[in-house]
Parts: sequence; C-alpha cells; structure tokens
Amino acid sequence: MNPRLKLTRRAFVTSASAAGLVGASGLALPFYSRANARPQFTHGVQSGDVDTTSGVIWTRADRPSRVMFEVSTTESFANARKLATLDAVPESDFTAKRLLTDLASDQDIFYRMTLADLSDLNVVSEPIVGRFKTAPMSKRDIRFAWSGDTVGQGWGIDDKGIYTYATMAKHTPDFFLHSGDTIYADGPLKAEVDLKDGTKWQNKVLTEEKSKVAETLAEYRGQWKYNMMDEHCMAFNAVCPTFFQWDDHEVVNNWSSSKDLTADDRYKEKSVALLQSRAARAFHEMTPIRFTPAEPGRVYRKIAYGPLLDVFFLDLRSYRGPNGDAVETEMTPQSRILGEEQVKWLKRELANSKATWKVIASDMPLGIIVWNDAANKKGAEAIANGQPGAASGRELEIADLLRYIKTAGIDNTVWFTADVHYTAAHYYNPDKAAFQDFNPFWEFVSGPLHAGTFGPGDLDPTFGPELKYVKAPTAEQGQNLPPSAGLQFFGLVDINGAGEQMTVRLMDRDDIELYKVTLDPVRSA
Repeated sequence: MNPRLKLTRRAFVTSASAAGLVGASGLALPFYSRANARPQFTHGVQSGDVDTTSGVIWTRADRPSRVMFEVSTTESFANARKLATLDAVPESDFTAKRLLTDLASDQDIFYRMTLADLSDLNVVSEPIVGRFKTAPMSKRDIRFAWSGDTVGQGWGIDDKGIYTYATMAKHTPDFFLHSGDTIYADGPLKAEVDLKDGTKWQNKVLTEEKSKVAETLAEYRGQWKYNMMDEHCMAFNAVCPTFFQWDDHEVVNNWSSSKDLTADDRYKEKSVALLQSRAARAFHEMTPIRFTPAEPGRVYRKIAYGPLLDVFFLDLRSYRGPNGDAVETEMTPQSRILGEEQVKWLKRELANSKATWKVIASDMPLGIIVWNDAANKKGAEAIANGQPGAASGRELEIADLLRYIKTAGIDNTVWFTADVHYTAAHYYNPDKAAFQDFNPFWEFVSGPLHAGTFGPGDLDPTFGPELKYVKAPTAEQGQNLPPSAGLQFFGLVDINGAGEQMTVRLMDRDDIELYKVTLDPVRSA
C-alpha cells in the first residue's frame, strides 16, 4: 500500500471523526464543547513552504491548548525528536504553526502533534500525524501540481466534495502551488442552487460564517475553516505541502485602493483597508506560509526547491495602484501592479538563481484581459488593458521586467497562474508582439479547483501571446458552470532529474489529460 495514501486515511479519520466536523443535518457542529473531555484537532494538519532543510507545519485546536510536537524520518516515529511546545490560544483562533528546521534534504519527514488542555495539562488529545518530503540537493525528479479558485460563486461542499484534491492526491506531488483565490470571502453559500437542467446543486455543509460576506476577523477565519472541513482537502493537506499565494477574493472582489463598497448593501463595513487588514491576518493564521521579519504579512517570496527549481511567488494585489483605465505611457505609482520594492526583489532573486527552472507563480495572468467592470468591458483588473499597441499602464512594469530577464541572461522562466476559471497554455512570442524586447516564454493557466467555470477571455497582443490550448465553457453551456459540469482543472509539472526537461500537463478533475508539452531547458554557454 502506498504509505502516503495510508497516512492520508489515518490522519483524516483521526482529525475528522474525532472532531465531529459535520452533523447529520449537513450543518457544521460547534467545534468546542466541554462535554468532550479531551481537546480535539478541528481541521487536520497542513504543511507548506518546504525547501531543502525546513518546512512549516500547522494545526488548529478546539480550545486553549498546549501543542506538543514530534518529528521523525520514519512513520513509526522511532527515535523521534521532541520540540518545544507552542500554545494555541483564542488570539490566534486556536491555530498553531511552526517552522521545522535542521532537516535532512530529500527526506520523508513525519510530524506528530498532541494537544494538552491548558486548563488541565493532564487532559490530552489523540495524536494527529502529517508528512512531507524535503527538497533535494541533487538533481532528482520533481513533480508539483497547481490550481486556484476554491469554493467560489456559491458552489460549496456537495456530496462529492472538493474532489479535485482527491484527484491531485493520486499523482503524489511533492507540493501543490495554490495560485490564489484560496477562499471566496465575498461569496456566501445557500443550501440549494437551481441549475439550468432543472436539478438542484446542494451545499451539504453550511456554516454561519460562510452564509454571508466576510467582514469581521472571525468571519474571514471562518472562510478558511469551511474549506478545511472537506474530507478531500483535509486528506490532501496531511500528505502534500501547499505553497499559498493570494489574490482578490481573500478580501473582496477586485479590491484595490479604488474599490468602493458604498452601494454594496451586503457590507456594513465599507472600509476596504480595514477588510484587507482582517483578511490578511486570517490568511497568515490559517496557512502554513513563512513569516518575513522585515515585512510581517508579506506574501511574495522565493522557495528554493533544489538545483532544478526555484519558485518565485508574486503578489499582484497588495502594492498595485487603483483599478482603472491603466493606459499611461510612462510609469507612475498609479500604473504599478507589483510595486517598486517587489520588482527590485524579483529582479535580484532571478539574477541570483542558480536553479535550472525559474517558476514565476503569478496570481493573475499576463495576457488575458480581465476587466474591472466586466459588464461594460472597462478598466483593467489584471495586467492586460485591451490596448493592442505598445505597453501601457500596468503593462509597463511587466515590460520592464521582461526586458531585464532578457538583458540579464536569465534563462528558463515559466509562468503559472489561475484566476480566470478555465485552463489554457500560452506561448509569448516577441515576433508577434507590439513590445518585442524579451525572450519567448510560456504561461500556463489552471483552475478553478472548485468554483464556477468561466471564459475564455480575450488575449491582449502587447506581449504576443499565442494560444496553444484552451478548455472553457462553450457558448451553449454559458458561464458560471458548477463543479458537477466537470470543467474543474489543475495542472501537473514534472521536471526530469536526468535531462532536466519540464513537462506540463493540463488536467481535469476526472483525471483526464487535456494538453501536454515538454520544454527543453536553455543551456547558457
């Protein structure tokens, strides 16, 4: 039996059945009851941001608890290393996460956590177990998955659950890259949704926090906890690290400094800045993302995954100028989407990278036009602005970056993204572009993981994107298709340790391969 799958089932049974996550009515039961004498783990375990010698682990308790940690290189926990305890307290919504350090490279790491009730340390929980594998120092095969867009547009946990997680788990990726829209804080769920064929979609799991837009810190936390109530998500988290980034729906749709909630009656709290602050705190509490001392709360970062791969996570949301027409022909603070400091960081880290492949994980696509005002096709929400000529607006920052990558001799950059709720492969060809001072590169789009399916979007020709493949709803199918329609997507990336080629596959949640391409690395002289 595959030990990773064996651990998945055991970890889920321990955490889900012991915690009593879902009642017979389909409504979530309260996580905390003093009638349960022993503390409980409420949402399983997570790991993330794993490199050659370290990784972050996470869990959540149902009450104030002391978390005891053991780490081992064997599933039996023989010769386990015991770590200092951490306390899960109300201030962090009973979550606890820690960075495991001094790990061996290319090593299976098993971690076990046990809770002691802070009101009586003699009362302890059943243990819960997770695992991950550290990145290699040698050139071994690497596999990772990516997708985005989870529980959006009213499509929650139905009878089948967030099934794409189960499909991805079959491929035992080294890690999962979640490309943003990790939650939909602005997407309340109803018990039922009428479908076009006369049937009904039924959200079998509902919670109070998920039944309205998120405004308070508790409601933002509740968005995360809802997703982790799904059995497939929880099982996947126990065996596969997730590398998280965020986009807009972690806060509110299309947020920037120009977002105006005055006319949105769903919101009593109209300050987007305050909503962003609460959402950011929940994001960092509920995910195994590393802490950046220089800028607490920072999302952009690099994960070095051995000699074949560096992953650069962008944040196109936090430092952007206001959404609008974005057609300036000279760079201004208003036209930025990455921000000056992030651009400097990215250039420096790309130039210093010795890895064969430089994966740029972007929470939004480069060449797909995403309108801020979709109904009237007006204003830029992403990078492309629908102007077919030279780079302008937010495209100026990307043009500068692409030029730098070329002039600095940085090879083998590949972009991965989600956001648009369909899957596609784009080849950016300077010979077909209005702005031509860059080397050709690929961009791969995947998602939704479990949300409404939309698209396809129009391509802006400024950077010369050639559409190599697309799978999206047809005109007859319409937009916002439910997960039951089958158009839920993820991607798989394999890097060959011997030849160093990168093979990218676009997949659907039924595990059907839709498109495949193998990229040979450029080898600098």
